[in-house]
Amino acid sequence: MCGIVGYVGPRDATPIILAGLKRLEYRGYDSAGLAVVEADGTIGVRREVGKLNGLVEMVAADPVSGHIGIGHTRWATHGEPSRRNAHPHVGVTGEVTAVHNGIIENFLPLRQELEAEGRRFDSETDSEVVVHLVEAYMAGGADLEVAVRQALKQIKGANAFVFLSSREPDKLVTARIGNAGGITVGVGEGEMLIASDIPAILTHTRRMIFIEDRQLAVVTRDGARVTTLDGEPVATELYTIPWDPVSAAKGQYRHFMQKEIYEQARSITDTIRGRARLEAGHARLEDLELTLEEAQSLEKIIIVACGTSAYAGRVGKFIIESLARVPVEIDYGSEFRYRDPIIGPNTAVLAITQSGETVDTLAAMEEARNKGARLWSIVNAIGSQAMRISEGYILMHAGPEIGVASTKAFTASLVDLYLLGCYLGELRGTLTANDLRQRVDDLARLPALVGRVLGHGDEYERIANRFHDREHFLYLGRSINYPIALEGALKLKEISYIHAEGYPAGEMKHGPIALIDEAMPVVAIAVRDHVYDKMISQIEQVKARGGIVIALATEGDEDIGGKADHVITAPPTPRLLSPVVNVIPLQLLAYHLAVRRGCDVDQPRNLAKSVTVE
Repeated sequence: MCGIVGYVGPRDATPIILAGLKRLEYRGYDSAGLAVVEADGTIGVRREVGKLNGLVEMVAADPVSGHIGIGHTRWATHGEPSRRNAHPHVGVTGEVTAVHNGIIENFLPLRQELEAEGRRFDSETDSEVVVHLVEAYMAGGADLEVAVRQALKQIKGANAFVFLSSREPDKLVTARIGNAGGITVGVGEGEMLIASDIPAILTHTRRMIFIEDRQLAVVTRDGARVTTLDGEPVATELYTIPWDPVSAAKGQYRHFMQKEIYEQARSITDTIRGRARLEAGHARLEDLELTLEEAQSLEKIIIVACGTSAYAGRVGKFIIESLARVPVEIDYGSEFRYRDPIIGPNTAVLAITQSGETVDTLAAMEEARNKGARLWSIVNAIGSQAMRISEGYILMHAGPEIGVASTKAFTASLVDLYLLGCYLGELRGTLTANDLRQRVDDLARLPALVGRVLGHGDEYERIANRFHDREHFLYLGRSINYPIALEGALKLKEISYIHAEGYPAGEMKHGPIALIDEAMPVVAIAVRDHVYDKMISQIEQVKARGGIVIALATEGDEDIGGKADHVITAPPTPRLLSPVVNVIPLQLLAYHLAVRRGCDVDQPRNLAKSVTVE
């Protein structure tokens, strides 16, 4: 869960950067570093593995100071946690350095091209590629801003960067592509700051500029000039953030739920970090503490969870059975211990819980342990009870989720389940090396796909204005997206108080079809997949009975427009990862309907973030 801090101004940048990184520690990381232009005009770099205190001690023993600098906390994706893989990365000449959040999808061919030109790489990371590209363009006569523009035109994926050059020691250049990483520019008095999260710089200024997708900012101590990546000027809005830390964390968003929906490209990137070894093409889950023999002897996995997490578990059944070929059962935590479950010595019970403190899930875990099951958990809260009592665990790395209705924790859980499927598939021999490479490559592209779906907006408000007064909705999906219909209906119920039901689409004619009329909208997940024709048939059945259809379709599907009344879209996504992308339009639909109805989105009535009573 990488963090970025930058500073330019009259003060010493080093303590400001270190303090800012300290405020981002909650995001998790495995190494940290900073780079500062020193008085002699050279860039001083300090990097250390482990907690930030190690970097602080290093700087104390070997000081570095100057009036402009950048800092970073890293969670590994490419290359193990080490000093040489830590950020900031420096080019061959030592004149260019950068920090980076995100995943560069095409780093390998870019690296091979650069190496063929004779450039030497000091790390295993994807991030270093961009430093070499920028340095190469500057060697050809471009200034830092132009070089960054040229370099970023070659980059694929969702990413955020900050660049610093000793040739131009009065400026920082920052840019954002997609939604995997936020960039905030803090406007001070005679000084400017940059951060990936507001809390890192809030003690220095309350005035913030938010850099949006495909924008670039040139930042000096006198201000920031923002343009598109193509160089067109951008009129920016200056936000004043209240000192209240809760309101400050909300930033420019109206609600925490809205903020957390739009954070999902980044939270998914953070969830992948350290687990998907993109350069090697495999997945690793060290905290699961699973041996090869234990994985191969596994006979059954039982997933226990409540609410949204239970629907994540239903998706996980499709994923794990497909990738690892081990049977998966799903049970509500509240029901598990009342049915005397059959558990053998080669059974693993996997609990999914955002808070790690949900009492029904904890009770189910206790029942599983008493029956001799191997106990695993997927949790978001480090140190929670679910994590502590598990033999092995997978952290979501979604970051704080304030809104009661879960959004980014749900998609993080899906990614963790996919990683688990890949990991088990490798250990159990059900995935070949080529299969695994393809699966990991698909995962690397996921944040960019999420960023694309988050780029849509107005259609949700239009649908909310049209249907906010309805009291019933029906959600339909098939195969791996049927649990997403359940989750979409749950989101609508939770925050808008509209009654909604989710069904596997094939079951509509076994009862729910009696409800279809001109007053009840039907949300149909009809993306272009192996059950597309079946979903079109369901839509036609709804329309034949006078029903209203809101279709979630694949981008570019022109046929569905003639069958549905309203269409929202998502980019084409590999089947096992499609629920991650397809759930986001349903989250946005629920959010806008709730806002239009005047509901308390972040704190719906009668609900709590962590259910600690039975």
